[in-house]
Amino acid sequence: MPQNCIAPKPQYSNSNHMEEPPELTQPHNPSVLATMYPITLKFKEVVYKVKLEHKGLCWGSTWTCKEKTILNGMSGVVCPGEILAMLGPSGSGKTTLLTALGGRLGGKISGEITYNNHPFSGSIKRRTGFVAQDDVLYPHLTVTETLVFTALLRLPNSLTRDEKVQHVERVIAELGLSRCRSSMIGGPMLRGISGGEKKRVSIGQEMLINPSLLLLDEPTSGLDSTTALRILSMIKRLASGGRTVITTIHQPSSRLYYMFDKVVLLSEGCPIYYGPASTALDYFSSIGFSTCVTVNPADLLLDLANGIAPDSKHATEQSESLEQERKVVRETLISAYDKNIATRLKAELCSLEVNNQTITKDACTKSHTKHEQWCTSWWHQFKVLLQRGVRERRHEAFNRLRIFQVVSVAFLGGLLWWHTPESHIQDRVALIFFFSVFWGFYPLYNAVFTFPQERRMLIKERSSGMYRLSSYFLARTIGDLPLELALPTAFVFIIYWMGGLKPDPVTFILSLLVVLYSVVVSQSLGLAFGAILMEVKQATTLASVTTFVFLIAGGYYIQQIPPFIVWLKYMSYSYYCYKLLLGVQYNDDDYYECSKGVLCKVIDFPPIKSVGLNHMWVDLSIMALMLLGYRLVAYLALRRVK
Repeated sequence: MPQNCIAPKPQYSNSNHMEEPPELTQPHNPSVLATMYPITLKFKEVVYKVKLEHKGLCWGSTWTCKEKTILNGMSGVVCPGEILAMLGPSGSGKTTLLTALGGRLGGKISGEITYNNHPFSGSIKRRTGFVAQDDVLYPHLTVTETLVFTALLRLPNSLTRDEKVQHVERVIAELGLSRCRSSMIGGPMLRGISGGEKKRVSIGQEMLINPSLLLLDEPTSGLDSTTALRILSMIKRLASGGRTVITTIHQPSSRLYYMFDKVVLLSEGCPIYYGPASTALDYFSSIGFSTCVTVNPADLLLDLANGIAPDSKHATEQSESLEQERKVVRETLISAYDKNIATRLKAELCSLEVNNQTITKDACTKSHTKHEQWCTSWWHQFKVLLQRGVRERRHEAFNRLRIFQVVSVAFLGGLLWWHTPESHIQDRVALIFFFSVFWGFYPLYNAVFTFPQERRMLIKERSSGMYRLSSYFLARTIGDLPLELALPTAFVFIIYWMGGLKPDPVTFILSLLVVLYSVVVSQSLGLAFGAILMEVKQATTLASVTTFVFLIAGGYYIQQIPPFIVWLKYMSYSYYCYKLLLGVQYNDDDYYECSKGVLCKVIDFPPIKSVGLNHMWVDLSIMALMLLGYRLVAYLALRRVK
């Protein structure tokens, strides 16, 4: 049972009981980190329900929407210096409860969650570290780069870059990452550091802000027992410095189990035990669930959470009667919890004396303001995110396959249209249309992947309050421009001269600018599709349909579109790009040899006549509106991502 929490002194105290290494708790410059104030976390009768999806609609009293209870009456308290472990089978609600305690759970939640007797706020958010189960890291950055960029974004502007880098060095040394500091993180297709090292990097990202409250979701998942012990020993050491630590864990070994101070055991969203880890077996023995063999306490607790009584001979069998028996066991455990633990816990939570010290303003937050404050300026966030984005995606943008694709298509096209004579105007117009189509669609398909692939990273970093969405969006889109414009520039240089288009430097430069303009507009539409759907397959399907429509309505294949559907042509940026390229190559006074010895006006050639060579500034303006409109839609769509 929880004892009254006596909040320890802040982390800068010299009290002997603190084992936290001095390099993390007392930086060289005392202003490197905000002072770590102890946080006592209490949660009372937390209930969380979700609506089940229905084919029908829920209208007033006619239809009744069914709800599923994910958490049902969770209560407890965690004091500074303690580790609370949440145990339970898969689907029992561990991660949901952890997310709720971290202030990240939306939806219908009731009950009370307080931090030093105050509700969740921006100040608490700045002092909370949340380590998700999956290590969401950029694969092409090194360990040092990952932590340095995190420090630059999360530590306040009052510190210099050198001070932030020095703090990163201390965290790297403390977490034992010195050996892999220059190694890439890696991913599914890229060899990198080990799983245990990735987990330590994820923890290191949160330790950079010197959190008072540290939440970890399955920190030992997928790790061998030795690595898991090393990770948990590090977490134990961090807690001993006055931090409040809460972790979910699926099936810890006995060595890990006895490192926890308190345990919460969940069964289908209901608590069946809360108290010291060391007394869990005694409690269950006292209510009739004892075992005659030596067993890992965590194994016994998980069996009970699944409704399996100790020493049961039917633990692995499945039948209707056995399922009924398990239901009875769970109901017995819930009833025993209500009788033996819940009442006493409720009384203790009500009488608990907590240090009423409020979180005072620090370098990042002001507790009296309702508006979210930021550790760093918008411009600083933009610069750091731009630098990080360019460094991460330089491998992706200039990989050999993409270069080979573009260069090979350029040379093949150049050979097919090799030095096309001026009299072959049909072939020349076809080449110009090929320009508009290829660089109208290729960037779109690349851009569709942008935000869906970064969704998890965006959610993680935005949940931590690392940066403004606007700074991320502009850095992400502007940072792509040099990388995305380099290949089309090379493409135009190759195919323009091989194809024998107008050999005039001004005409060439204008043609290149029109193509690059089309690339940016196309990329904008791809970003909008990706941001709206946030699912690669759906976004790719929508992009395919759109490009097909733009292709046939682009002004080359069909010159006389029926009036009732002609509006499709004006929605196609490929149409405007095609028209602008024709306007650069030709003017109203140009002639071509339409038959032997006969000259005809270029403007009378059907594919050119259908689009015209005038009103170029209008076309440029329409494409500018598309560019801004698509990107605005993408930004607004990203704001919906929670």
